[in-house]
Amino acid sequence: MPASPENPSFKPVSFSETVITELMIPSYSNFGGKIHGGILLSLMDKVAYVCSAKHAGNYCVTASIDTVDFLQPVEVGDLVSLMASVNYVGKTSLVIGIRVVSENIKTNRVDHTNTSYFTMVARDEQNQPVQVPGLILENRHQVRRFIEARRRKQIKQNYKHEVEEIEMPDNEEICKQMLVGERCVIA
Repeated sequence: MPASPENPSFKPVSFSETVITELMIPSYSNFGGKIHGGILLSLMDKVAYVCSAKHAGNYCVTASIDTVDFLQPVEVGDLVSLMASVNYVGKTSLVIGIRVVSENIKTNRVDHTNTSYFTMVARDEQNQPVQVPGLILENRHQVRRFIEARRRKQIKQNYKHEVEEIEMPDNEEICKQMLVGERCVIA
C-alpha cells in the first residue's frame, strides 16, 4: 500500500536515500597519515541519522552498529561519499545500510572503503520509542537487502544469547587446559 497524504504508514526506500560527500582534510588524519577511523565512524553515524530521521519523521538515535570493516585506507585529499538507505524496519527501529567510497580526485580512482549497518531507534518529543513507517520495497535489490537485514538481526539475537551463556569455569585445572596454546601465562 503506497504512502500518500491519506496513508503515511509506508514510505519507499527511495524517499530517504541519503548521500553525504566530504573532502578529507589534513586535520582528519591519524599518526599514520591516513584518515582516522573515528572520523569515518562519525560521518557514518551522521548519514545514518539523516536517512533514518527522514524515513521515521522523528528524531532517531543509534542503538547499535553491526561490524565496521575498514577495507581500504582513505587518504588526505580524497573525496569520501557515504550512501545510506533504509534496509529494514521493525516497529520502532530501522536498519540503515551504509556504503562508503573514496575517490582520489587527481586520478579518479574510486575505492569501496567501508560497509556497515546501523540500527537506529525513532524517538518522540518525550524521548520515548515511536513506531516508524513501514517500508515499500521498490525492486529486487531492496527485497534482498530487507531479507539479509532480517537474517542479520536473527544472527545477532542468537549471538547475544550465546554471549550470555559464557561463564568462567570454577575449576582452575579446566581454566589452565583452556589456555593451552594461547599467548598468555597465569602469574
